[in-house]
Amino acid sequence: QVQLVESGGGLVQAGGSLRLSCAASGSIFSINAMGWYRQAPGKQRELVAVITSGGSTNYADSVKGRFTISRDNAKNTVYLQMNSLKPEDTAVYYCLHQVGPMDYWGKGTLVTVSS
Repeated sequence: QVQLVESGGGLVQAGGSLRLSCAASGSIFSINAMGWYRQAPGKQRELVAVITSGGSTNYADSVKGRFTISRDNAKNTVYLQMNSLKPEDTAVYYCLHQVGPMDYWGKGTLVTVSS
């Protein structure tokens, strides 16, 4: 079993920054892709950013140039640096780890951006 623990969410003013972290523990043999998704009230969950085991990244158009995803394989941790935050970035952010053939999700961390 794999457990994911997210941290770093909170309340920030527009234009501010936050850094999210998501660490995995448990029966981990290899982690393929890691990613961040978000779900705003009344909306579907959407991809924010993903990073492969080789370090390739992909971002939603809405966050390109403002968010940066990175990973520390030694710590089984994925990060999301969020800069120039906007009120529309307000959402619950979920991390994803692909461990072998399985997808594991964190419980989510709330990010609130005030105008």
